[in-house]
Amino acid sequence: MGRRSDHSRAELQALILATGHAVMAETGYARFSAREVAKRIGYSIGTVHNVFGSHDRLVLAINTRTFALWAAHLRAALAAGGEDRIAALVAGYFDFAREHTNLWTAIYDHRLPEGEKMPDEDDAARAELTKIVVREVATALHREPDGTVAALARSLVAVVHGHCAFLLAGSWALMGETAPEAAALARVREALAAAR
Repeated sequence: MGRRSDHSRAELQALILATGHAVMAETGYARFSAREVAKRIGYSIGTVHNVFGSHDRLVLAINTRTFALWAAHLRAALAAGGEDRIAALVAGYFDFAREHTNLWTAIYDHRLPEGEKMPDEDDAARAELTKIVVREVATALHREPDGTVAALARSLVAVVHGHCAFLLAGSWALMGETAPEAAALARVREALAAAR
């Protein structure tokens, strides 16, 4: 089955990651299979696990790749969003989640086994997304991005995330909310006004 000599280890890692990302986008976390990734690239499941170390490490790498795409998406939304950068940020959050629902939910569905630490490079890559939000919140408040601003930014992400997750799950429709994105933006604006 294997084409073990076709790729260097770095090439194989990139191939597995790209294919794994595509599989995750199609299936979502609950139905994700490293065996399907191996099948699509023509290698054994053992090769996939050998390159990434475990199923969890592969999913972790896929999710980190999603974070990088998400950060790029938010930067593009901010660049195209005009003067109302907070509205552009909230819209960018919702748009990414709607356009990449399986990848977005996989981030929150996967947990590393207890006691296993996220590698520093993954942690740093994921932090880029938070830095974008912290910077925009600090700008909206006319403040430096200190610890207080970062704490508020994390809370605002939770507000927007909750609204977005309820939208994608259909919960807002059950409650009669017809504009969850606008509601999320309103809550963010209220929190920013109170913080000023």
